[in-house]
Amino acid sequence: MDRSALYREPKNGKIAGVCAGLGRYFGMEVWWMRIIAVSVFLLGGGILVLFAYVGLWLMLEKRPASFDAADEFDFDHTIKSKPWQKGQVPADLLKDLDKEYAALEVKIRNMEAYVTSDAYKVNKEFSQL
Repeated sequence: MDRSALYREPKNGKIAGVCAGLGRYFGMEVWWMRIIAVSVFLLGGGILVLFAYVGLWLMLEKRPASFDAADEFDFDHTIKSKPWQKGQVPADLLKDLDKEYAALEVKIRNMEAYVTSDAYKVNKEFSQL
């Protein structure tokens, strides 16, 4: 399955996840897709939007769970330069990066403490026997 293909995202959606899937596909925030759909619906394209939504609901597959699991390990940090783009506000991104680097710092300190300890030397000697 192609990760860049168009899928429905019921997990992130309100009704069937069509707008969430379109938002991910086009790289836009989900709320923008919803605003566009509701605006077109209210401005005279009601039956067209309704048919398109139901059609996409029936035609599109759900986004595979394996993609969600893979996204948890992605460290793709993006800063949004325009309000409709997907990404984070710079202040929020800095907070997230600070948390990640603090967690990495703790892991590195624990690793250094183990490598410089006597237990490491003893384990290394036993493994060489």
